[in-house]
Amino acid sequence: MPLHHWLALIAAWAFAWLFVERLSAAIRAGSLPETGTGLVIPVTFGLALLVIWEVVTRGANVPPVLLPPPSAIGARLMAETNILWADFVQTFIKSVLPGYAIGCLAGLAVAILVDRSPFLKAGIMPIGNFMSALPIIGIAPIMVMWFGFDWQSKAAVVVAMTFFPMLVNTVAGLNAASAIERDLMRTYAANYWQTLMKLRLPAAGPFIFNALKINSTLALIGAIVAEFFGTPVVGMGFRISTGVGRLAIDLVWAEIAVAAVAGSAFYGVIALIERGVTFWHPSVRGGRA
Repeated sequence: MPLHHWLALIAAWAFAWLFVERLSAAIRAGSLPETGTGLVIPVTFGLALLVIWEVVTRGANVPPVLLPPPSAIGARLMAETNILWADFVQTFIKSVLPGYAIGCLAGLAVAILVDRSPFLKAGIMPIGNFMSALPIIGIAPIMVMWFGFDWQSKAAVVVAMTFFPMLVNTVAGLNAASAIERDLMRTYAANYWQTLMKLRLPAAGPFIFNALKINSTLALIGAIVAEFFGTPVVGMGFRISTGVGRLAIDLVWAEIAVAAVAGSAFYGVIALIERGVTFWHPSVRGGRA
């Protein structure tokens, strides 16, 4: 790689490093607000990585079929907007969101039933832990055989992947309320459902939102992988699979970028909702009592 590429590489990294260090120091000192300003740090770090990626691939003449530069990926993003949008709608809107909603709601409902029955708790929880360990590559083709090649089979995979994390986390969260708090509810003559709604479900809130955040990434991964085993001629997984076969690696990376942005945004929305719903919890208030 030529010398000027190495100099550009070192300069980009040094600038990003010094900028982030100064910004972090200013936030810790209270000179700048953490809200909003804190987002500049990961953005700067990400931009520095993109510059390094661009310089290395251009300077070392890396073949595009191995690793295209970010500029080529960005150009493909702009050129294939219609295709990428259609793939996003097919995978995220039609498959991820319905499967995510059904899987999480079903896991929450079954967790409440399990909590009411020691028999179900002893029988379902070991199965839940076992099912959580099943590889998606084994579940996906079965769901495609059962539900067909359209979005329904991808949503079924998402349901299977999100159900058990929600079940396990909610059951653990329902036991988070202390014995003293439960005794207090009994002194108020509260029945099971009153105790559940006013004490135990709020106490389980951090556990439930933890499952929601975990499932937000699992759902997208599950839908994309499921599309490798059969789908209409649209979808992120379909495009990635065919793009690799045609050596259109820049298109593959463009799909990966769209999936990464969608998954991060989905996770961020869940995190924002969590801060609004569980504002009272020490984990949200920074550990202050």
